[in-house]
Amino acid sequence: MPDNFAGPPATIGGSHTSPEESVTPAGAPEREFTVKERSQAQLVFRRFLQHRLAMISLIVFVLIVLFAYLGALFWKYGPDTITPDNSAPPSGEHPFGTDAIGHDQLAQVMRGTQISLQISVLVAIFATVVGTVWGAVAGYYRGWLDTILMRIADLVLTLPLLAVAAVLAHQSGGTWWLIALVIGGLYWAYVSRVARGVVLSLREKEFVEASKALGASDARIIFRHLVPNALGSIIVNLTILVSIAILLETALSFLGFGVQLPDTSLGLLVSTAQTAVDTRPWLFYFPGVFIILIALTINFIGDGLRDAFDPQQTKVRA
Repeated sequence: MPDNFAGPPATIGGSHTSPEESVTPAGAPEREFTVKERSQAQLVFRRFLQHRLAMISLIVFVLIVLFAYLGALFWKYGPDTITPDNSAPPSGEHPFGTDAIGHDQLAQVMRGTQISLQISVLVAIFATVVGTVWGAVAGYYRGWLDTILMRIADLVLTLPLLAVAAVLAHQSGGTWWLIALVIGGLYWAYVSRVARGVVLSLREKEFVEASKALGASDARIIFRHLVPNALGSIIVNLTILVSIAILLETALSFLGFGVQLPDTSLGLLVSTAQTAVDTRPWLFYFPGVFIILIALTINFIGDGLRDAFDPQQTKVRA
């Protein structure tokens, strides 16, 4: 046997290791790794980023907001500016054309988008806050208080929303924030039903019982424990309300009960241009396209948020 023969390779548990390989001590893990703890918000954000259609919609929506607010600051015409170009088709001077008076349609669409977005956001915030508090209180206390609060909500739900909104909005004088409060005052009942259902499923959880045992007040339990745990469903409904609000505002303006001149909105632009669809179609189609874009992007963002808060719906692993 040669002198330089080192013998067979060392074996551990029947597996051969080369002399250059390090041998793992008995009882120690073969590989070291670090588990990074993620909060619920981080998991939701990560799942939302994986929703491609929602991310594209979010980018488009942000571009629309920038177009409406920043674009108006840099565009050479204002919504009230009257140019000598009457009923001019889209061109380099007027990308969206002009109306019969000479208003630049691009400036009009920017202003209309601003008002429509402001109405939609205010409706969503107002209806979500009122509906969440209403539903959370009803779901937490249950009993006779739950019965009274939910019967009031059911009564609101039975109202013909468009007809009631038209009557009430007509009394607002066309002021955008009053119209938003009218619409929000009719849609809070939908949010209250959602909030109540979530709170009913949460009120018997261990963390609620622990809070009661520690002497926490009912208000603290509702607003510090129950409502934050119901935020997933509430946020999804908030995005849906934005989409519903802009469509309802468009319908009210189309019927003549929404925003009134000299101010404008996307719905009012579509309404005033309905008689010029054949002769000056750019007055009708440009604001109409923005209404569709806002409604679609908000709906897709809501779908992404729903899937992010409830990954079981798409079986996406975090």
